[in-house]
Amino acid sequence: MVTKTAVLLPTIIAVVLIGILGLLFIPVSIKDKKIDFPKGTLRIDNNTIHVEIADSPAARQRWLTFREQSLPLDSAIILVYSKPDLYPLWLLNVGFNVDLIWVDEKGNIVYIVKDASPCKSALDAVQCTYKNTKPAKYILAATAGFVDYYNITNLSQVKIISI
Repeated sequence: MVTKTAVLLPTIIAVVLIGILGLLFIPVSIKDKKIDFPKGTLRIDNNTIHVEIADSPAARQRWLTFREQSLPLDSAIILVYSKPDLYPLWLLNVGFNVDLIWVDEKGNIVYIVKDASPCKSALDAVQCTYKNTKPAKYILAATAGFVDYYNITNLSQVKIISI
């Protein structure tokens, strides 16, 4: 009699291997495709920041993936969600370290991660997944050093000018 383990284990191994191969061999046409996100502006304390807006599920999945060059320090990308919740970010296929800022619907910063490292491989999910501890509606992602450059703290206030 065949046990569940004897059937499931090879299946799980095959699925994981296919997934890894899929990630390793993503076509160049997908990697090199530049996505033009809509642009907006926000203010953090007294600093004006230009943002790229990722407000759809597809845009939030694509956000910084496959970008080789870091964002300028006066810009960021903002991930916009329909309601406040706990939103994790998996930094797979991100080409540089980032600062992450979770913001609630009132503009309060609820969580900050400085110098978050991207995944070294698809199997590295635990070390490169970052999650807020309080509900947020927005996630701001910028090049590492952004938080220190603008002296952003949990007391800083974010005001959305246009998104």
